[in-house]
Amino acid sequence: MTIRRRDFLHLFGASIGTVAAGTSALSRSQRPTKLIARKLLIAHRGASAYAPEHTLESYQLALKQGADFVEQDLQITRDGVLVCLHDLTLERTTNVKDLFPTRFQEEVTPRSPSEQGSGMAGTPVRRWYVSDFTLREIKQLDAGSWFNPKFKAARVATFQEAIDLVRGKAGLYPETKAPEVYGRLGLDMERLLLDALKKNHLGTRSAERHTPVIIQSFSPESLKKLFSTLSPKLPLVLLINEEMRMRWLTPAGLAGAKQFATGIGPAKALLDKNLVSQAHALGLSVTPYTFRSLNPGRFKNVSEEMSYYLYDLGVDALFTDNPDLFPRENRL
Repeated sequence: MTIRRRDFLHLFGASIGTVAAGTSALSRSQRPTKLIARKLLIAHRGASAYAPEHTLESYQLALKQGADFVEQDLQITRDGVLVCLHDLTLERTTNVKDLFPTRFQEEVTPRSPSEQGSGMAGTPVRRWYVSDFTLREIKQLDAGSWFNPKFKAARVATFQEAIDLVRGKAGLYPETKAPEVYGRLGLDMERLLLDALKKNHLGTRSAERHTPVIIQSFSPESLKKLFSTLSPKLPLVLLINEEMRMRWLTPAGLAGAKQFATGIGPAKALLDKNLVSQAHALGLSVTPYTFRSLNPGRFKNVSEEMSYYLYDLGVDALFTDNPDLFPRENRL
């Protein structure tokens, strides 16, 4: 899979170049009356409707189903290795309770309620944090049986393994996940991410055609840190949930996001056509989440739902668990 440079710059190029750079060579008679970049498909945790999320099996299936980008949520092991996992903890998607039954932390309030859920107030909960385990220990865990017993051989993937698998076939879409939690532990997620990209010669102009990279985060501070370090070289997308709505999904908020990000990634329920237009007027891409066949809302199916957001509201890309159901079409 090769993403045309013009499409990539049109969607996310505020940090790399401009759309004009991709069209200036066309004569006036050759230019389309309205340029519509190819809509981009981001495989949410891989093809996670069909395989256990953030495993190589899920990423491989996403590639087969035509993903333009494959998403990696990042966590950090005790020995400082980036691994691909949505949660701060291991118990939801692995058999860590069986292999390491005593290695939990008991707490009343999870470290990151937005990630782990608040649970019942005042009730102690047991958490097996990624940061309490070495990579060698985590690689012993079954990361697939929770989804389906046929995936019992699946393991937690490292970010390096994700790069090795996806490189040259699609783009990478890593998320700095709860970086403030790791910061309190003395771990620098942004630096680890940038070091991994540099080691693999990614995030450069020469690499953007065959393996483009977009970094996302719910943390404005994480993106600001990356922006100042990158100065700027990679597209950065600010994810926005309901709690962040009043801060960022206003004219002033969008203008503020533009100071350090090239795009926004709101929860899909927060979007309307006016908001998409406001973001585009500022040069921000719009990439809503998450589209699932299990929950198409008021639409007949998830393909119809995705089509509405892509071609009626005009978003640039979207996150879906079902890459195979992504509607590929342009409406002029």
